[in-house]
Amino acid sequence: MKNYYLYLIRHGITQGNLDGKYIGQTDLALCPEGKRVIESLCADEIYPEVQKVYSSPLARCLETAEIIYPDQKLMIIDEISEMNFGEFEGKTTEQLQDLREYTDWIKGGADSAPPNGEKYGDFSLRCIEGLDIIFKDMMRAEITRAACVTHAGVITNLLCGYGLPKGRPKDFMCAPGEGFEIVLSTFLWQKGPTFEISGRLTNNF
Repeated sequence: MKNYYLYLIRHGITQGNLDGKYIGQTDLALCPEGKRVIESLCADEIYPEVQKVYSSPLARCLETAEIIYPDQKLMIIDEISEMNFGEFEGKTTEQLQDLREYTDWIKGGADSAPPNGEKYGDFSLRCIEGLDIIFKDMMRAEITRAACVTHAGVITNLLCGYGLPKGRPKDFMCAPGEGFEIVLSTFLWQKGPTFEISGRLTNNF
């Protein structure tokens, strides 16, 4: 049985991240610190060699991919962009914490969504659809090692919802520029869909 290795990498820091804002579909570029962190992780050689790179269409992911894998072919996958936070976009927790719509959304549930934003359930289905596109492309092109530069919400959603061993969201949090190695196989994918979580990409060994 053939295994396919995919490295899920969180994009670098943006000013919105530093300000503690909800930044989903807002298309922010990396801030100077974000670029420095990614360059430092590259120098630490935490990123494996790959045959292809997949990326969210948002600028912060495209810039991160270009720094890490400047010479690799890039394929944009719209389905792995961050959640649409609707009217909560660009707001901080402090600005939202007294709103009933915010407290209801934080409670969770598949149908929970920010005003004019994306439901949790719809986001989850979109994420796994994106991973399915990537996996099928890897199999078709006989690519056994690839990278996927995406967002914290996408990574956490995929690992919690479809990864083995099972874990809680806090188990799969990663710093900007870091991420996880997953192993895809046709057996687990057809059975689940699911995949194995086999390690972390981090310089904190």
